Amino acid sequence: MTAELSIIQRIRKFNRFYTKILGLLDKHLLDSDYSLSEVRVLFEIGNTEQVTAKMLTDQLRMDAGYLSRILKRFDKLGFTYRVQSGEDGRSSFLHLTKLGEETLSSMNALSNDQIRSMVSGLSKQTKNQIAKSMTTIENALSDQSAELSIRTDLQPGDAGMLIHMHGWIYARDCGYNHVFEGYVCKTFYDFLLSYNPDKERIWIAEVNGEIVGSIAIVHQSDGTGQLRWFILHPDYRSMGIGKKLFNEAIHFSKEKGFTSLFLETTDDQETAIGMYKKAGFKKISEQENNAWGKRHMEQTYELQL
Repeated sequence: MTAELSIIQRIRKFNRFYTKILGLLDKHLLDSDYSLSEVRVLFEIGNTEQVTAKMLTDQLRMDAGYLSRILKRFDKLGFTYRVQSGEDGRSSFLHLTKLGEETLSSMNALSNDQIRSMVSGLSKQTKNQIAKSMTTIENALSDQSAELSIRTDLQPGDAGMLIHMHGWIYARDCGYNHVFEGYVCKTFYDFLLSYNPDKERIWIAEVNGEIVGSIAIVHQSDGTGQLRWFILHPDYRSMGIGKKLFNEAIHFSKEKGFTSLFLETTDDQETAIGMYKKAGFKKISEQENNAWGKRHMEQTYELQL
């Protein structure tokens, strides 16, 4: 079996599992009088402003004839009413009646109870992992862009997460061992003990609330600054996030009046080094380092501000 076919089979297996566990193949959803398609149409009408039948057909990728039968049933049940468009007399906007709103509210409550019961025996961490995984699937398979945010407030758990990222990313990309992760732990330990937000700053990039990258400027006693912990999750590279973090750090350093910036890196970080050189950093020293399980050249770059 090829790798691609294996992935396809795993996705299909998950689809069968999830369809079964939610009872999506049942004739009536959640022991109600309505099918999954009917409940979804009811939801879209109740949560979309100025929605038309044509819009529902496009949004739900539903056969127009099938949708028409659902809407006729809703009219007969007294769930919906129509208001003719003032701009196009051939089009009407769909709205829920009070009975339709009550029915939708009831279905939402039943759905919430079903999910609550499904995950009730799971730990909080497992629940969060499931929710994050579902968000990842949604973003990857939809046209919606991920919601990026960059914050500068250092919160409990941030350093641990960033140390973890350094450990597995550098092991995967560069072959570094556990000693490197210990080195990163030490640098964060020193930083956290003396962190001064008036002179130093750390930027943490999050996508849908999950940490995907960082960069920091650490103040030095001689009026210079050190650029540290510039890292980005592999899934979010080539999206401009790294460049945005880098520019924020340079701007902050100039704003604080630092005379220069320096950073320490290794010769295998070719993409990052290219960015440093383009910004004006010059290599001022290098030395061999065998401490992290792989021979490499440790380099120092400096930027005059």
